[in-house]
Amino acid sequence: MARAEDEFLGRLDPDMCVVTATAGGERAGCLVGFASQCSIRPTRFAVWLSKANHTYRVARAAHCLGVHLLTRDQHALAERFGGATGDDTDKFTGLDWTPGPGGAVVLGDAAAWFVGGILHRVDGGDHVGFVLDPLEWGGGRAGPLLRLSDAADIEAGHPVD
Repeated sequence: MARAEDEFLGRLDPDMCVVTATAGGERAGCLVGFASQCSIRPTRFAVWLSKANHTYRVARAAHCLGVHLLTRDQHALAERFGGATGDDTDKFTGLDWTPGPGGAVVLGDAAAWFVGGILHRVDGGDHVGFVLDPLEWGGGRAGPLLRLSDAADIEAGHPVD
């Protein structure tokens, strides 16, 4: 990476979230650092999933995705979804979750969450953006949100490069 690029990107510290997908009887979830509201009216949100992830493969056939914010004290939950691959691990075993709209998985202990219907998929290189129309919102866990700097020690379940 070029020095100017490093200086710019190194200053970013986005909120991390767990994105969940369900399709064809399969459920998946991953830790995501590329996510943002992308429209005010109507409300739209975009999440970017790595093409290397099991979650991306499930999300390609999904109608809805769940997006969950975590608090800083939920590092272990972030590590579960970011440090293991759904190719050989059921990340949902032992977790409190319920089905949401469109069968999306809603994590019971999230700081805040929404389930959104997938409106568009946009190829962005090694990630694909999913533009979501929020259908249902929830949450309630208090505390500061987990950020990229809080999760920097999590070794990705799939290679980043």
